[in-house]
Amino acid sequence: DMISIQEIIWNVKPDLIIETGIARGGSLIYYASLLELINSDGLVLGIDIDIRKHNKDAIVKHPMNKRIKMIEGSSIDSDVIQQVKETCENKKSILVILDSNHSHGHVLKELKFFSPLIPSGSYLVVLDTIVEDLPDGFVQNRPWGKGNSPKTAVWEFLKINKQFKIDKDIENKLLISVAPDGYLKCIK
Repeated sequence: DMISIQEIIWNVKPDLIIETGIARGGSLIYYASLLELINSDGLVLGIDIDIRKHNKDAIVKHPMNKRIKMIEGSSIDSDVIQQVKETCENKKSILVILDSNHSHGHVLKELKFFSPLIPSGSYLVVLDTIVEDLPDGFVQNRPWGKGNSPKTAVWEFLKINKQFKIDKDIENKLLISVAPDGYLKCIK
């Protein structure tokens, strides 16, 4: 999946990558380093409900921090959404990667909010759609699982939004992915 996202970044050349759910921040640094190579003005915006101090400190100290902005809060909170809109001003090419709360309802709200930001030819990537394909009881101590997953949210979203399609070419190249049916290409 990292290689597929790298290929998407190379092809799309976004000036803004938005990632929900940053955890320790490794992917923020990865995306920022790719933007360093291909887009002199590229920015990565990370959103997380809980940015731990030691993770934030490590990101701030990293040389790629110059390309990283972080927002602490829920990706579906109205205050956070307003900050995202402000960050999107004057950005022409936006790529979004959803990797926060994996429940159906949360992911569906993210899809509805972030989809209008995506220009034709770019992507809205939904990670961990594999949750739907795992055996019952595999995911423990989480509110999501079979029937309540990112993939069920993607399927519902695609019924109401015809501006996106699943890019099966990416999935066919990967063979193994945490995001089956999760690479959504904007075709508007």
